[in-house]
Amino acid sequence: MTKDSGTTYDVHIIGGGLAGSEAAWQLGRRGYRVRLSEMRGAGPEWPGERSPAHQGNGLAELVCSNSFRSDDSDKNAVGLLHHEMRRCDSLIMSAAATAEVPAGSALAVDRDVFSAEVEARLAALPNVDIVRERIDVLPEGRVIVATGPLTAEALAGSIGQATGADSLAFFDAIAPIVYHESIDMDVCWMASRWDKGETKDYINCPMNEEQYLAFHKGLVEGEKTSFKEWEANTPYFDGCMPIEVMAERGVDTLRFGPMKPVGLDNPHWATPEHPNGRWPYAVVQLRQDNKLGTIWNMVGFQTKLKHAEQVKLFRTIPGLENAEFARLGGLHRNTFLNSPVLLDRTLRLKSAPNVRFAGQITGCEGYVESAAVGLMAGLMACAELAGQEWQAPPRTTAMGALLSHITGDAEAETYQPMNINFGLFPPLHDVKKKQRKEAYTGRAKEEIAPWLEGLTPA
Repeated sequence: MTKDSGTTYDVHIIGGGLAGSEAAWQLGRRGYRVRLSEMRGAGPEWPGERSPAHQGNGLAELVCSNSFRSDDSDKNAVGLLHHEMRRCDSLIMSAAATAEVPAGSALAVDRDVFSAEVEARLAALPNVDIVRERIDVLPEGRVIVATGPLTAEALAGSIGQATGADSLAFFDAIAPIVYHESIDMDVCWMASRWDKGETKDYINCPMNEEQYLAFHKGLVEGEKTSFKEWEANTPYFDGCMPIEVMAERGVDTLRFGPMKPVGLDNPHWATPEHPNGRWPYAVVQLRQDNKLGTIWNMVGFQTKLKHAEQVKLFRTIPGLENAEFARLGGLHRNTFLNSPVLLDRTLRLKSAPNVRFAGQITGCEGYVESAAVGLMAGLMACAELAGQEWQAPPRTTAMGALLSHITGDAEAETYQPMNINFGLFPPLHDVKKKQRKEAYTGRAKEEIAPWLEGLTPA
């Protein structure tokens, strides 16, 4: 629902994705007036505009995978980030809990339920106005820009004028989604790798060597989408590499990446010597994409193959011979700032300190990372409005490590989008390697506690 009271706002947030929604939540629940501008429409009064990647008009739409990745806060950096965001009363993490679908030790959501929950929670805050409008020029006053990796051309131009520097860019590809009823479960089987998690949450499609080599050849030789002029010479981000680009790096690259078979015993291949089954030569995994379990996405299969080529090739995968696709893969361009150069330690534009950036446009990568930077941008604005000095979370925490990387710790000349990982944390050289992950997370959980006490109260 569109709301616009016509009043003066404490903060104008541009972009209703994960970062913008989270920033609005942190400000709104503390009583500050927020105008949240989203260019996608909400009815005849403003039909709106969509980026090439968006399918609908809901806030916090998940345009790629439906997974927030690992939820293990003891041994995984992104799981630790989940933990820290929950401690900050994150809207994104709360909505994810409402929309959660089975995914083993990962956190995955029904994307429609998730988006609706985020929008409903924000719409219920009386001091947050969700306004369906396109912003072409950076406004006056306190602003948070959270327009994401597909910032509209006019606003991108305005940002370029303010920064005095060109944005960087990379490609991000979207994975296909398959209807469950079209998957042959007499060929496929349910399992999580090494049986991690309490349930068997992935559909596994096995390949022998001959099938894999034919599939690899099809990926390399298949007809790809042609680039538009404005997409030419744009580099890929390794964290979201199209599967055919990975295939071009070597015949076995996929078998050590998204198609690795280790830890997956195929019960259809059981023998007296191996009663639990044998590992296939390669495996294609599918993960549940909605609460009903009716659609499943092909894990790691983001692609720029043409749609007809996708259908033809993916139906050669054992168990997917009759696959029907709810969505085929696609490719879009992402843009982001050279944040270590352009932003200060509180995400403000050095050349225009009234403007703060949040989310993927800062060069973080991933849903959770984007939301976490939005959360911190909202808290930074809260501190300013309360007349308090902002205290960054300790660098030993996931949020602190991510923020430090974005705002100056990364090498500016080679700055690229980054997921949260333990490589961003201050090292623990005196801890044995096998114990290091638990040591990182244990230290973070201990050191974030006093920081949380110092936050502007809700």
